[in-house]
Amino acid sequence: MQVGTGKSVLNGIAIGKLKIYKKKDTAISAAEVADTAAEVARFEEAQQKAIEQQTALYEKALAEAGEDIAEVFNIHAMMLEDDDFVDAIKEIINSQKKCAEYAVKTAGNNQAAVFAAMDDPYLQARSADVIDIAQAILDILQGVDNASLQGTEPSILVAEDLAPSETVRMDKSLLLGFITREGSSNSHTAILARSMNIPALIQCKDIQDDWDGKMAVIDGYNACVYVEPTPDLLKSLKKRQQEDQKKQALLQELKGKPNTTLDGKTINVFANIGGMSDVGAVQQNDAGGVGLFRTEFVYLNCKDFPTEDYQFEAYKQVVESLAPRKVVVRTCDIGADKTVDYMKLDHEENPALGYRAIRICLTRRDFFKTQLRALFRASAFGKLGIMFPMVTSVWEVREAKRMCEEVRRELKKEGIPYSEDVQIGIMIETPAAAINSDRLAKEVDFFSIGTNDLTQYTLACDRQNNDLGRFYDPHHPAVLRLIRLVTENAHKNGIWVGICGELGADLTLTETFLAFGVDELSVTPRSVLPLRNAVRMTDTRESSERILSDLDSDYTAR
Repeated sequence: MQVGTGKSVLNGIAIGKLKIYKKKDTAISAAEVADTAAEVARFEEAQQKAIEQQTALYEKALAEAGEDIAEVFNIHAMMLEDDDFVDAIKEIINSQKKCAEYAVKTAGNNQAAVFAAMDDPYLQARSADVIDIAQAILDILQGVDNASLQGTEPSILVAEDLAPSETVRMDKSLLLGFITREGSSNSHTAILARSMNIPALIQCKDIQDDWDGKMAVIDGYNACVYVEPTPDLLKSLKKRQQEDQKKQALLQELKGKPNTTLDGKTINVFANIGGMSDVGAVQQNDAGGVGLFRTEFVYLNCKDFPTEDYQFEAYKQVVESLAPRKVVVRTCDIGADKTVDYMKLDHEENPALGYRAIRICLTRRDFFKTQLRALFRASAFGKLGIMFPMVTSVWEVREAKRMCEEVRRELKKEGIPYSEDVQIGIMIETPAAAINSDRLAKEVDFFSIGTNDLTQYTLACDRQNNDLGRFYDPHHPAVLRLIRLVTENAHKNGIWVGICGELGADLTLTETFLAFGVDELSVTPRSVLPLRNAVRMTDTRESSERILSDLDSDYTAR
């Protein structure tokens, strides 16, 4: 028996034969070509096919993993049309008289190197995306079918690394798990594995070529792989796998059950969505409503500013389909890592702290007003709430509310129906908003805490920088204290408070949030039932006093 170790991206067990996944190594000629126009035409044809592929991958990822994951393929499609990338390829073909393959490979490597050398971690991460899209064009030019590399039998794939596109393209009925020598726990591929419930081991340096065809077990709980395990070990791991499957089946029995603790406290468990495509998952997983509808995808999916009618239809469809469930919609959160060319946003050295979200909305009033009109029109078809992201001050809230009032007056004058019962709230994502939450609470109907950004800004840690894993700690006492402060200030002012960041699904903190008195937790649809189970197993009479005491206890210096 051989044992390989690495980093686990999912607690789970995968059992099956190993299959070495090796990409075909096709040589690229550096010889000069006579007909450069023909090579440009070959490139443009392959480029168009690659864009169509990304669109197909987006739809596939949407169905299998949700909007957040799928969005990477929209980004890839846009990168394939990037002028700098395309012009560089054509210039190499025309000036150096090289074939399309050589030009794509060279331009891709050059642009990837440029991104990799940048100081901004987000832009550094784009390096891998450039390599991925360049490879997509190369595969088309060279007639490579990577899908065939998976084989026809269920197996655990072993590879140097996997791009998101490769993972999505695979037949999930044949993919038992995967092991890679490289990779990051925060990569798109790892996130994809977690979303699709695929046991995976990354950064496994013990991979051997002779593993191909051998029986193996990925043990996600202990971050290792057993190659040709002993009969006794295999038996015990099969038992663990069966127990996991039974737990999943038991979770299904929680549908229709209340989110009530053993001592009778009830909390709302809602879902985070990106659009209509997620509504089915909300219904299937029995979420009580939607705590975060990310409207930025409405903008990211358009090549120009989406019209009022286009937005109205997108919001109406979701609100109407989920009625009478509440749907809380986040207004446009474009900026930072989510940009669109048509907005012509300037390059920023630190985009996470820059021109984004409510800051764009309050300085581009016509743009904001278009969305607000669409939202209020949609409110006539169900139960809708509106919340503003990245708020730091009272004046921002008042200005946004003033615009809401302006929109209501206009719609009334035009005879267009809307609901008079639209709750207005804000996201608490900055320390400024958390510390000032006693004043902000007097302005709105609810708070929703975005723990991803709140952690990032509180700890001054870029959450997209993989090198900061140890320092980016969502359990940090400062973060938890801010969440508690926000909850207390909300309740003192008679408004409800929810959590819509990833921390809401962290079952190790469920007791803590219940102890704080959080009213709502909004999570990915597939996290709804596990969270409901955790709530129903909690007795706050036993935990609240201890948790609050630990948070308030004196700190002893060493």
